[in-house]
Order: sequence, then C-alpha cells, then structure tokens
Amino acid sequence: MLCQRAIGTFALVAALAMPLAGARAFDDARYPDWSGSWLKADGRNSGNFDPSKPKGLGQQIPLKPEFQKILDASLADIAKGGQGNDPGYLCGSHGMPRVMIANVPIFFVILPETTYVILERLSQVRRIFTDGRAWPAQLGGASLGYSIGRWIDTNGDGHFDTLEAETRGINGTHVYDSDGAPFHPDNGTIVKERISLQKGNPKILHDEMTVMDDALTRPWTVMRSYQRDPAVWGEYVCSESNEHVVIGHEDYFLSADGTLMPVKKDQKPPDLRYFETPQP
Repeated sequence: MLCQRAIGTFALVAALAMPLAGARAFDDARYPDWSGSWLKADGRNSGNFDPSKPKGLGQQIPLKPEFQKILDASLADIAKGGQGNDPGYLCGSHGMPRVMIANVPIFFVILPETTYVILERLSQVRRIFTDGRAWPAQLGGASLGYSIGRWIDTNGDGHFDTLEAETRGINGTHVYDSDGAPFHPDNGTIVKERISLQKGNPKILHDEMTVMDDALTRPWTVMRSYQRDPAVWGEYVCSESNEHVVIGHEDYFLSADGTLMPVKKDQKPPDLRYFETPQP
C-alpha cells in the first residue's frame, strides 16, 4: 500500500511539473517587452479614431453616401446635446476597433500561442491567436471579433518585434468613436493591425490599423499610438460614474440630487401615464 501511494504521489508531482516544464521552454527573450499599462498618447485628437485629424467631419472618413447621412445625423444630435449613435455612453462594449483607442488603459500578455490584450474598460479580453491556426468555418461573432496573428522579425536579429493581426467576426452595435460613424450592418468588417514599439523609444507603441468595411468606399488606415506607464494599474468601473438614463428612445441625465434632467434644449419629459398626476 505504501509503495502504491509513493508511486501515485510521484505521478501527481510529475503531472504538475509538466506545465512548468512547458512554460520554461517558452523563450520570452525572443518576444518584445510590452509590459506595463498603455494609454492613448497625449494629444488633443487622441480620442478620435484617426488622431491625426480633428473630430467630426474633419476625420474625412471614406463613407458611402448612405452611411455619411447616418454620421451627419449623429453629429447633429450631438450638437443639440444628445449622444448621437454612440452606444458607449451606456457602458456597452466599444467593440473592435474602437477598443484600441485606449481611453482607459490596456495591457498586453504575450505567450507563444496567444497574445492577450486586456482592456481595463469593462474587463474585456482580446485574444490574438499566433499558433498558426486557420480561420474557423463559422465565426460565432463577438464585439471584439476573432483575431489571428503572427509575429515578425523585421530586423533579422532573431527577435520578434512586430505583431500582425487580422480580426473578423465583429458584431453588435459599434462605431469608430464617440462621433458615431457607422459600420455596415452585415458584420463583414475586417480589421488588420501592425503593432510595434517605436524605434529608439520603448515607451511608445504604434498600432497601424486598416479597416475594410462595406460602408466604406475604400480601406481606411490610421495610426494609433500608446504611451507606456508601468505604474498605472487603477480600476475603472464604467457604471459607477454613469448618470445617463434611457427611457424609451430618449436619453436623460440624473442630477446630483437624483432629479431627472433633459440633455437637449426643449426635450420632452418621459411618458408618465402609469404615474398618478398630482391634482391642483
């Protein structure tokens, strides 16, 4: 009996050691150091999808006419105090590729078969598979989509420095940024990324993104940049500071004293048919 227990214990220890041995086989020196917290780089336009251009029509998005009308209506609503087509103000997922604007910190965890992009906002996680897999025959669809990538050694020095990724299967309500520029509802969007550190400056990470979508007249390429801060690990809970209240299809705002307020000039109050109306 004692011998059997010894054999069983040895087998258990061996089984537990196997993952550790696999982990040690991972040569992390071949991969770049993207540790720490990454936030959109400073700049007045950094909250726009294309940080090189101003908000609104200044983004010069190559939209087809019918989708340009949707953006125009969204901008008009925002000008009146509304939220336009932006679903994010209700703490919904920003979806791909908007999550990569990094208004809230993002973090990278690099492993040989998968690179994880951890999004502090809503605690979502992107998985970029780098194990050589093919695209699934059926994509289930998700706000972050399904991403396949590969590591590249552009310098030929034996170390990976660039991650190329492609994301498909993005569904749900999502826009480029808070202006509300739309995607085509067929969920056929493809986003290609090329991510690498800035040469000579390991504190800056660049993400060149190209969007292909049936709402566009041509592929749209922008460059996003992030600044590293190894000390930022703060928690972000969207719902804690969200004072928006949607009743029917109208957005209202909750004041500090708990009173419902309009967000637009001359906005009508919500339907109170099920409440007793005080008699004069």
